[in-house]
Amino acid sequence: MSASLDIRLKRANKVYHEGEVLAGVVAIVSKEAVQHQGITLTMEGIVNLQLSSKSVGVFEAFYNSVKPIQLITSNIEVVKQGKVPGGKTEIPFEFPLHTKGNKVLYETYHGVFVNIQPQKAKLQPTPVEFTITPETLQNVRERSLLPKFLIRGHLDATNCVITQPLTGELVVESSDVAIKSIELQLVRVETCGCAEGYARDATEIQNIQIAEGDVCHSLPIPIYMVFPRLFTCPTLETINFKIEFEVNVVIVLHDEHLITENFPLKLCRA
Repeated sequence: MSASLDIRLKRANKVYHEGEVLAGVVAIVSKEAVQHQGITLTMEGIVNLQLSSKSVGVFEAFYNSVKPIQLITSNIEVVKQGKVPGGKTEIPFEFPLHTKGNKVLYETYHGVFVNIQPQKAKLQPTPVEFTITPETLQNVRERSLLPKFLIRGHLDATNCVITQPLTGELVVESSDVAIKSIELQLVRVETCGCAEGYARDATEIQNIQIAEGDVCHSLPIPIYMVFPRLFTCPTLETINFKIEFEVNVVIVLHDEHLITENFPLKLCRA
């Protein structure tokens, strides 16, 4: 005797917010009647934290101090003990989305070192002007060997609504060496740990080219980047973990010099 069981949600869009009701049906298909001891559904929302391989052994206390953080849990009995008739049976259910205690129901997110299973904010856009020259670069060993260049531009905002693009403008005023490429690199920074120490890991999640070849000098180049839905979430900071984002403006010269300017971003969902 074989039977198939499926859980189907009523809403086509599977995005839910705190306070809403998760509703659907348990669909059971069987050629013959099936005896059962009861049907129960369990819903859980948790945050899992883990260290990257390079940090293992550094913070042994991490594993003892930071256990999975349970945000929401709910159990409902759909059907009491009995029998499901042969054919197709659909049993309705409803789950209220309420957090556990004073926990916050963070947005679902899957990163490399932080995973959240099941917040709107208002941010004031703040334009950022930038000028890139050999003198403004950080972490340069042989500054005297760098070619001369002057690059100006601006980002319309570093406080960004996640559903709207990152925009701005870049102008190459001068460069002694021909430019090979200009790129935007989006980086996700995940930090997790405890009082004994923290591990920080940065991952490139998107890289787009906004210009190719030796661009005309003094010509404005638009900056436009859409945040990837599956790899970003609102900026988040808690006691045990943080999820942050940065964007790098990368200029590649024909002599293989790499010029990078970093901008921390704050993402929110409006």
